[in-house]
Amino acid sequence: MRRDNVTWVHEFILMGLSSDRQTQTGLFVLFGAAYLLTLLGNGLILLLIVLDARLHLPMYFFLCNLSLVDICYTSSGVPQMLAHFLLEEKTISFARCGAQHFFSLALGGTEFLLLAAMAYDRYVAVCDPLRYMVVMSPRLCVTLAVISWLVGLVNSAVETAVTMRLPTCGHNVLNHVACETLALVHLACVDITLNRAIIVASSVVVLLVPCCLVSLSYILIVAAILQIHSTQGRRKAFGTCASHLTVVSMSYGMALFTHMQPRTMASAEQDKVLVLFYAVVTPMLNPLIYSLRNKDVKAALSRVLVRSSEVKH
Repeated sequence: MRRDNVTWVHEFILMGLSSDRQTQTGLFVLFGAAYLLTLLGNGLILLLIVLDARLHLPMYFFLCNLSLVDICYTSSGVPQMLAHFLLEEKTISFARCGAQHFFSLALGGTEFLLLAAMAYDRYVAVCDPLRYMVVMSPRLCVTLAVISWLVGLVNSAVETAVTMRLPTCGHNVLNHVACETLALVHLACVDITLNRAIIVASSVVVLLVPCCLVSLSYILIVAAILQIHSTQGRRKAFGTCASHLTVVSMSYGMALFTHMQPRTMASAEQDKVLVLFYAVVTPMLNPLIYSLRNKDVKAALSRVLVRSSEVKH
């Protein structure tokens, strides 16, 4: 293929959500508040788990990783989006665009894999409670977390490499709020067969496989709960999974709904909504779900507050 007219751009222009100045100001306030809540909520979860020895358990080790991912994930794109609400020129350099693309993909994939590891943790807690601390040893927990982070990073590195190498023949206007794969691929002026294959493979690795593992874990969990004769015992067993099941349903549900739609039905606006959901909504809601529905977290918060008040007096 002749590549005489193939050129790469030095920066991209992000069209964002709206061109109306008043609307942009309102969006800045809305998403700015959500971003602050995300930092405060996930930061508080991290602080409680570090400070309270009673939370030094496998479940909270994974929750600590999840909160760290949420903080980094939302920080990879939201601050720039907030700045663009206030700026006339909504540009991003090629290097920053590539970095944003890499980190958002890596952290998003890592979150799906961590949720799968947490599902296994809940399976052991319900189906083999007497051996829980033996099975979920510190070594296994660290191994599962490291695998989640490594697979997320490697998967993102591959997809970012094949996406950012695409020439756009001078086209640099992205109809999106961030440097996302589909928006970048749509600008390409060369064959994108390899990119499509990589996107499908990436979806299998970080979405389909973890989703199948989560589903299998909960099938076994439900089967175990149904064998418990007492109503109170069933409620207690289900209570250990309620927070995680809520987060999983929200995260995987939105992702599967989007990926199962025919590409002819998908639109740029849908892609924007999906990105905003994972960058703003999910990281903000995760700490609320785990704190409001978890007695251990609420008890740890009370103990920390009591200790801090005692120190002041």
